[in-house]
Amino acid sequence: MSIETIQSAIRAIPDYPKKGILFRDITTLLQDAKLVSEVIDIISERYQNNPPTKIIGIESRGFIFGMVLAYKLGIGFVPIRKKGKLPYKTFEASYDLEYGTATVEIHTDALTSSDKVVIVDDLLATGGTAAAAISLVEKFNAKIIGIDFVIELIALNGRAKLQRYPVNTVIAYE
Repeated sequence: MSIETIQSAIRAIPDYPKKGILFRDITTLLQDAKLVSEVIDIISERYQNNPPTKIIGIESRGFIFGMVLAYKLGIGFVPIRKKGKLPYKTFEASYDLEYGTATVEIHTDALTSSDKVVIVDDLLATGGTAAAAISLVEKFNAKIIGIDFVIELIALNGRAKLQRYPVNTVIAYE
């Protein structure tokens, strides 16, 4: 399979969730097990020579790809969730949205300073959520060896907020 095949499986929905936005819908990609496997293979190959000890998945679609990647690599998975969704003590980080702010959290015992982690999400847009995830991982002094996304929206320049770490994407749209 090719990147073009994966890209063609992602549905573009104009004017969603509001006028002027072209939404990239991954649900059509998720329906094809071979394509999901290909995406996971592409991401996992990046870490063959420098394997992580944990995969961090950002709520909610980062859970989908992150958990499958953790399974493939035979390592643990750690969720970063929206505020108020984790039952134990948490660290939190807030970030700006177009219409306000949001907060994400991680359990205070989720990582150690000896962990090497990869942060995973489905989409890199402005980079705010991923930057908040980075700040949470940094509280543990864990080493971030990569940040991986299935899709990148290049025009929104999200990489600028993540430039201290290697950022990888499977598909990029202008």
